[in-house]
Amino acid sequence: MSKTISLCMIVKNEEQVLSRCLESAKDVVNEIIIVDTGSTDTTLDIARKYTDKIYSFEWVNDFSAARNESLKYATSDYILVLDADEYLEVGANFQENLESDCDYYLLKIRNEISWDRNFTFTAIRLFKNYISLKYENRLHEHLNIVRDTIKYNMGESNLLINHVGYTDDKMLEKDKHKRNLPLMELEVAENATAYNLYNMGKTYFAIQEYTKAVDFFKQAYPLSKDRVFLPELLTKLAYALAEISHMEDALSILTDAVMMFPKETEMRYILGLVYQKAEHYRDAEACFRKCIELGDQGSLVTEGSGGYMAHMRLSELYEEIGLLEDSYKELACVLSLKKNFAPALQQFLNLTLKLNMRSEDIQTGIQQHYTLKSVDDLQQLLDIMYCVRNPLLDYYLTTYNITVQPNVLATSKIYNKKYREASSLWNEIADKEHENVQDLLLLAFLLNDISNLVHIQKLLKLSNKERNTLEKMITGQDGKYMFSSVIESLLLENCRQMIILEEFEQFQRLVEKMIKINSETRLNIGKLLSDYRFDELAIDILITMFKAKPNNVQLVGLLGDLCLRNDYFEDAKLFYSKLLILEPKYNSYERILNYYEKVIDTEGVVKIKMEMEKRYPYALHLQKA
Repeated sequence: MSKTISLCMIVKNEEQVLSRCLESAKDVVNEIIIVDTGSTDTTLDIARKYTDKIYSFEWVNDFSAARNESLKYATSDYILVLDADEYLEVGANFQENLESDCDYYLLKIRNEISWDRNFTFTAIRLFKNYISLKYENRLHEHLNIVRDTIKYNMGESNLLINHVGYTDDKMLEKDKHKRNLPLMELEVAENATAYNLYNMGKTYFAIQEYTKAVDFFKQAYPLSKDRVFLPELLTKLAYALAEISHMEDALSILTDAVMMFPKETEMRYILGLVYQKAEHYRDAEACFRKCIELGDQGSLVTEGSGGYMAHMRLSELYEEIGLLEDSYKELACVLSLKKNFAPALQQFLNLTLKLNMRSEDIQTGIQQHYTLKSVDDLQQLLDIMYCVRNPLLDYYLTTYNITVQPNVLATSKIYNKKYREASSLWNEIADKEHENVQDLLLLAFLLNDISNLVHIQKLLKLSNKERNTLEKMITGQDGKYMFSSVIESLLLENCRQMIILEEFEQFQRLVEKMIKINSETRLNIGKLLSDYRFDELAIDILITMFKAKPNNVQLVGLLGDLCLRNDYFEDAKLFYSKLLILEPKYNSYERILNYYEKVIDTEGVVKIKMEMEKRYPYALHLQKA
């Protein structure tokens, strides 16, 4: 005999999402009960299309009170609880699950987040009526299934609830963080349980107040040893510690935790991120490889942490340490697993420029890794190309005969090296936008044209001295310069674009002026040249600076990396040895370990590993050795 089901909901101003929710559930349940807490939009009009069991409840800053109000009207065997921004999949049918006659059932909640990703967790959403189950807690309300006098039996449903409330725009729309904080503070003050302390920590974590989050997570931990949320508590505690630069504490917690919970992919993924933040690159790499091996699994599953996102992190890691070809391969994996994934495509297009790939090869790569099946696909591709100022933007606009805003068209001409045409287009645009300041400045240098400086000054709110500095640099005048951090940042970006556009004469002239004004900028220029594989030029510029600044840590490390990459082994050893003296931290040891391994110095490898084992007990790759 089929069991009856009551859908019980609380709502307030849900006109944008309520129809989809009720439409998905109307054929699955026997009755729909709506408790409204003060809607001022068309929510109630929508609800009346599906049910006449609509009740009002004065909001008292207590979600459990509102939930319990909805339960008291239920007349069915079981109660299903949904939020308005949730919906059931087509064809959902609970009767097969209910044959087991359990007191309550865990359902998977699939939460949509940005970039078409999702994370999934389980929660009790289906339970028997008339067995005294009620909600507790003002916020993060939950059923009172843990009781000394009654033992309830649990079942698991294979049905999925979809939730759309975690995308960025929805979070901003509901302003959940501001709402949650005072309710959680009140709940913790009255009832400092493990669950409440944990949720208080999560609330502070969500608004990036990590020091407070750590405090509440630490209070919750001793009370949470047997709780289902323990893996997430440990993961968030460690992440928050890393955010406030307590790296050793973060690594200590997570390296132990992954041993306790070996199948929690998300935990290991976060460990990889913390390792990378701490510049433990070998261990970060191993973590992301293990995530791929595990796949998406665990008590909290974030889509891709055991797949395409792990490949994405590997790509970022490899790019960070200069392994551009390896980074490119990982991005290819990302885009094969997650078609048209915008962040990966953006990184892919940036990387092709660092690899100095020909336009034809970039087009081929796009065809291999990106599917153009709709206008939206094309729009996303063009948006990303504009964002990264890719030289192929003009080609795609022309090929597909796309009409775009004048500033986008003018910008596309610059990066396709059609400078005069770009200048003509810009002259027709009266109101320049802030997003194009860098484009206008680049064009000014390329054409030795100061006509747009008045717009650049206005948009950036530059002082007259800063504007005069730019004018003198563009026209080649001598005199006093005001080399502010804003000016340096603008000029470094110009240098980067000149490298991509292969405007090397312009690049050389600009670099010479910048170095003449401020010799310290050599380091940033050297890093830029290194990023784009102009290693010999980078070494020449940096060596000159090294003679004057032999104890600059970043400079010494970069020179060591460049020398090792180009097989100047003796020089690499000298720079890395000096780096160990100047900054004896983990990454300095890992760099010299890379050197010993590359030159096949077994004795050196053993010696440096022994030293690292003493200093860094949380480096897992050393424990395996």
